[in-house]
Amino acid sequence: MALAEQTENLIDLGVHALADITADDFRAHAQMLSDAPGAMLAVHPALVPPSRLASLLTRHDKPGFVVVDMTDIDQFEPITGIEIPEEPLYLIHDVNRGDEMRNWSPDEALPSITSLGRSPLTISEGISWLLQEPKLLEPNHCFMTIASRLSRGSRLDTRTPAIWISGGTGRDGTRNKHAPKVGWCWAGNRHTWLGFATTSQRGT
Repeated sequence: MALAEQTENLIDLGVHALADITADDFRAHAQMLSDAPGAMLAVHPALVPPSRLASLLTRHDKPGFVVVDMTDIDQFEPITGIEIPEEPLYLIHDVNRGDEMRNWSPDEALPSITSLGRSPLTISEGISWLLQEPKLLEPNHCFMTIASRLSRGSRLDTRTPAIWISGGTGRDGTRNKHAPKVGWCWAGNRHTWLGFATTSQRGT
């Protein structure tokens, strides 16, 4: 999908409104970028925080939501070694869902990802990707975004963000059944339905 098409898609979804800027201003940010085959448009969390961006995800006409025990999602930041551009919009290249790492824990997956010269996605990048490619969120084929972690001073919070499909049980509520769900998993736990989304590079 070309950059211009991605830009218009995000405008149609209302990303510019969440950012409190005009559609033309949003287009101007995107036009500063160098389009390339396979590049995906990422929304910087300073422009629209992930807690708000998640609401634009849809599946079976159900809007996305953040789990109730992750009210601090906007405080999650890129881990050491991950540098994201400072521009309001930027590009992530050659994004992969990481299905081959399903049933790995985040602690196991991160060194393998970096050894391949790739980088895990942040939660904002994962949401941005799904806004363009919503069909990539499939039952038993969802993903973690382990480049985002919450700092607890000298250590990291053990939660790792992930995006999957709600079963409508527990605190999710039946109204959210089949909806895109932004939640978390423990860094040391494995899940058979979650891969690890990655990119080959970030840039403008």
